[in-house]
Amino acid sequence: MRAIIYCRVSTDKKEQETSLARQKDELLELAASHQFTVVTCIQKQESGYKVDREGIFEILELISDGKADCLLIQDETRLGRGNTKIALFHHLHKLEIPIYTSYHEGKLELSEADSMVLQIVGIVEEYQRKIHNAKIKRGMNKAIQDGYDPTKNLANQNKAPGRERKTFPIEEVVRLRQNNLTFKEIATTLNGLGYSVSKATVHRRYQEFQNT
Repeated sequence: MRAIIYCRVSTDKKEQETSLARQKDELLELAASHQFTVVTCIQKQESGYKVDREGIFEILELISDGKADCLLIQDETRLGRGNTKIALFHHLHKLEIPIYTSYHEGKLELSEADSMVLQIVGIVEEYQRKIHNAKIKRGMNKAIQDGYDPTKNLANQNKAPGRERKTFPIEEVVRLRQNNLTFKEIATTLNGLGYSVSKATVHRRYQEFQNT
């Protein structure tokens, strides 16, 4: 797997530079022990309570560009503290990015309290998604009753002769992406609306639409 190494200290004091170097050395050893390919090593002096950190943006950009498969940190506090830590754990879990720590010498083992909070967040988010999907389905059904034909808005319908292309509202995909949903979540939403479509198909059609 391709790994991102993330090292963080909370202050910009000179003596903290040795901590960053130590974190990097530990995580390079961890990567070697698991035969990971290190894509990059990000070393930052940033507060763990801030969510708008340059280091986090760099991590998420590499992941969204498909350039990394996992994240390596010294321990859970290096990723963040307080609510920021929980939010980042949850976001990386949604992106299906595993976290490895040198402290655990393998995959991150969450505390019972953190696991419970993430479960609660997941349940709340699932119900929010159900409400959102129900609203979309209701609106779509009403539009169809009023004469709307969703297949008329599909891009590139004639680019695959001899093979039936799955039909689904690409504009809805674009809107959901703008709301920061992953392609997996968008595929789940579309399936809930009656469109049998995979995450890979949604991603491919989205890229086609963006390139038109």
